Amino acid sequence: MPGSWFLDTRPRRPRRGALTMVFAGVLATGAATGAFGGELAAFGSAAPGSTAHGAGRSALGGPADAKRESAGSRGARERAGGDAADAVVSRSGDRWSAAYSAREYEGLRQALDGSYVGVGISVRQTRAGASRTDGTGSGAADGESATDRAAGRRTGHGTAVRVERVQPGSPADRAGIRAGDRLHSVAGRRVTGEPVTAVVALLRGSDPDSPADAADPGTRVRLHLTRAGRDLHRTLQRERLTTESVRVDRIGGGVTRVAIRSFTRGSGEQVRKAVRDRVTETGPVLLDLRGNSGGLVDEAVTAAGAFLDGGLVATYDDDGTEHALYAEDDAEHPGDVERRPLVVLVDGGTMSAAEMLTGALQDRGRAVVVGSRTFGKGSVQMPRPQSDGSVAELTVGHYTTPSGRDVEGRGIAPDLSVRSRSESMERARTVLSGLEARS
Repeated sequence: MPGSWFLDTRPRRPRRGALTMVFAGVLATGAATGAFGGELAAFGSAAPGSTAHGAGRSALGGPADAKRESAGSRGARERAGGDAADAVVSRSGDRWSAAYSAREYEGLRQALDGSYVGVGISVRQTRAGASRTDGTGSGAADGESATDRAAGRRTGHGTAVRVERVQPGSPADRAGIRAGDRLHSVAGRRVTGEPVTAVVALLRGSDPDSPADAADPGTRVRLHLTRAGRDLHRTLQRERLTTESVRVDRIGGGVTRVAIRSFTRGSGEQVRKAVRDRVTETGPVLLDLRGNSGGLVDEAVTAAGAFLDGGLVATYDDDGTEHALYAEDDAEHPGDVERRPLVVLVDGGTMSAAEMLTGALQDRGRAVVVGSRTFGKGSVQMPRPQSDGSVAELTVGHYTTPSGRDVEGRGIAPDLSVRSRSESMERARTVLSGLEARS
């Protein structure tokens, strides 16, 4: 990981534990990395293994700035803990810089490799009594990040936490937990009304203020759930699980949906294989990037090759030097990609490397983008190991889309703007039908 380029999508407090659960919901998602309940994405075609993060908020769901420590308390902890990265980040004055302990950085590395410690539950916030949102796989799991969490939305007392999805073969699956179950407490702590990031942190056995510090495999956690008014009490043993960063399914009308939760190692090739094996020569594709917090940029560039006939994906600068990232066409099916109608679904939780991919497909006229404006994180960070084993992540540049757009603070505006999640899916299908009719 040292020497890799990062796109950090989350303003972080200059302190240890600033990582939010990406995957913890990346299946903290996550997603992205399956370790931090928010968003981790790597920027590194030129430097393989780099990452791009996409959170923008604190682990508890509010603006990170609102959770900043005073200089006095931060300095006291630095003197007590000897965390050199804290001192470096504090001196930088950069709100996007972050400090990681050695353990947190190891968790980040594992997350980017597509693994996390948890029980295999993806959760989503819903209004109490309201119907559950459609299961697109972008909820927050104890290893990945959900849209609500990634966007940093605060919750009220009227929100319930429901199981969005259960990973097959996981401890939760073996215990009989199902999608739709309502989650009331984790380890004895009530979670109704809590931000998804805090729930994910509890599922992973970490402090909500420092979710990167997850519990070890083999530790147990008690859950209280209800199903159709019936109480369910389950004690699960955490395991190291593999993040499900890519899901492929058919949604009717010959449409293949490719949902990418985050760009972990190997996810780009998974997308290419899915399109190659599951999509007919001219079959329409729905690329679902909602709640995708980012990930390894190399993987996003690889995924772009499933839809672009080669060419530019993005440019980025580091210390004034500009570099270009190019997609490679699928050599096994040259030219096929341009014949497939394509719609990209995005929302406020679409961040970093996911925004880079969206911008490339939109700028090059390859896809119609449907949904709401994306998060807007385009700065580039580079990790710098310190003498005590901690790592300081400092901003060194920005990336732009093929047309030269800088998404930092702006995000990407959809071609067709819709408000609700269910409406975006309906509109996407309508657009795909129109594109298919003209193809």
